[in-house]
Amino acid sequence: MPKDWYEWHDLYNTEPKLQQRLEIVREYIAYSLNASPAGAIRIVSVCAGDGRDLLGTLENHPRKRDVYARLVELNSNLVERGQVTIEYLDLANQIEFINGDATIAANYVGAVPADIVIVCGVFGNLADEAELRRLLENLSFLSKKGTFIIWTRGHSNGIPYSESVRKILHESGFEEVNFKLTFTGDMGVGIHRYRNENSPAPKEQQLFVFSGIPINAR
Repeated sequence: MPKDWYEWHDLYNTEPKLQQRLEIVREYIAYSLNASPAGAIRIVSVCAGDGRDLLGTLENHPRKRDVYARLVELNSNLVERGQVTIEYLDLANQIEFINGDATIAANYVGAVPADIVIVCGVFGNLADEAELRRLLENLSFLSKKGTFIIWTRGHSNGIPYSESVRKILHESGFEEVNFKLTFTGDMGVGIHRYRNENSPAPKEQQLFVFSGIPINAR
């Protein structure tokens, strides 16, 4: 089993459910890019890993040059790997990869409100439903009316956790655009659109508490 998040990301090379999750996430990112108005598209990615979801989408996307993104990730090895990809794609002037704590609001200042917010691999690493609601409330700092939110949530022990997420998103001011399960049936991927207005200042400096560990990642 992986001992850290860098090793966990290597599971994308062997795990079908992660591979299909990534495929769906990229599909939703591409949809969001296509649906965005002409001009600059601002993107933030929370707990971005090595950025393979966004960077893999941008590689051949026609709106690649419209994107200005900030990716926030605590693991320095993942950030280093992502920065190599950014250089390869010639996007260094458009994409900023911050090696920092994605739970802290200060790491997003100057990049929000965004047009697209990626929160993949996050919801399953929160302690409980109260912490999920807290994060969703704080997304009003990262988002504005019309922002696309792309998210994932795994299932475990026969519990379809993604259904709970969809319900809470609806209650928290998000309109569902699409939702899919991986073919394994135990990983949900959703895209919602924020219906409310931006909060110019965060409700609190710590947007959420990330409590997950790689061996139990969901």
